[in-house]
Amino acid sequence: MPKGIIFIMRTSVLFDLNYNATEPIVVNQGGTSSGKTFAILQVLFCLAIETGGLVITVCGQDMPNLKAGAVRDALAIYHSGTQLSQAVKTYNKSDRFFEFVNGSIIEFKSYESAQDAKSGKRDYLFVNEANGISWDVYNELALRTKKRVFLDYNPNVEFWVHDRLLGQSGVQLIISDHRHNPFIDDAVRQKIESLKYVDEELWKVYARGLTGKINGLIFNNWQLCEAIPQDARLIATGLDFGFTNDPTACLQVYRQNGELWVQELFYEPALTNTDISARLKQYGLSFSNEIIADSAEPKSIEELRRMGWNISAAKKGPDSVANSIDILQRYKVNITRASTNLRNELGRYKWKTDKAGRSVNQPVDSWNHLIDAFRYVALNKLGVNNQGGVRSKLPLLHASPGTDPLLNGIL
Repeated sequence: MPKGIIFIMRTSVLFDLNYNATEPIVVNQGGTSSGKTFAILQVLFCLAIETGGLVITVCGQDMPNLKAGAVRDALAIYHSGTQLSQAVKTYNKSDRFFEFVNGSIIEFKSYESAQDAKSGKRDYLFVNEANGISWDVYNELALRTKKRVFLDYNPNVEFWVHDRLLGQSGVQLIISDHRHNPFIDDAVRQKIESLKYVDEELWKVYARGLTGKINGLIFNNWQLCEAIPQDARLIATGLDFGFTNDPTACLQVYRQNGELWVQELFYEPALTNTDISARLKQYGLSFSNEIIADSAEPKSIEELRRMGWNISAAKKGPDSVANSIDILQRYKVNITRASTNLRNELGRYKWKTDKAGRSVNQPVDSWNHLIDAFRYVALNKLGVNNQGGVRSKLPLLHASPGTDPLLNGIL
């Protein structure tokens, strides 16, 4: 929390998470009334006050949308306290920008094209309701932003943020919903929660800030969790090899109370077998941890085995893809919030369709690197005769008893 500003603004946990963000791109995916836009604008006001001469751009789909949302919120912040309004020299209503006493400005703009977005540079950028803006416009704006980019949106469906940003280095994801916002009344909360009885997919988007699902998805039996439970037992580590175009993907699968708990470890292209060995050590695995890998890479498996790893090939065979999918669909699956790439794959992994649009019993062979690693564990360890499991030595982030992980900043 910035000194000297704490006493003039009431803030939420989303303010703290955005203000203390460390990555150059901060993505705020949230349900309705989570307060994400308001919190980001509060952060921008603080930044403008703390450092003179900043240029801060708030970008929206068009000016009517900005005026009905972000501009209205900014004016509410501006009028929220005498000390804050005294830091602002003027608000230009016609050109829609705040000019601060120290020379900083916050401007509200929309752009018709990528060419239009090439004009001007800034220190901070806030892309409000990013799913209403094209990738080309965003990219031109981001290229001309010196310090940090903030984005927010309701995740009705996947768009370029999911394809091009999430899971990449330098991108921080914050998922929020109305429970993060302490300033809305119970009637609003009840209305949002009541969506569950109307349409569960709408409830997931607007009440929990989760991305809307694509029709024909193979896995609909998963949910987010904050951490692996303390008493969960490690089943095995799954490993799918990649190199030039595809990443090497690695995850760990746990079981507790009949449910599966999954944690992504790494997802990187251009890893040699020596690199893979180093990554496994980096993530705390010992040579005794069992690894199930892609049987199509016997040379890599043998090389890693000679390095000392307890690695074996997945037991593939006729219909092994369908069989492993069937095994995994029988479980309730919990995916840690930090497993960004796995979550992206699960939101895209779907059945093939025929010319009439009917689903056929065969998955589309894409968006499945971590899912393949997951399937390898299912093939070797989750059959009727495979009920074992050992506790991992991998240091994990666990939810502490009696705490609310939603509000612990573990987003």
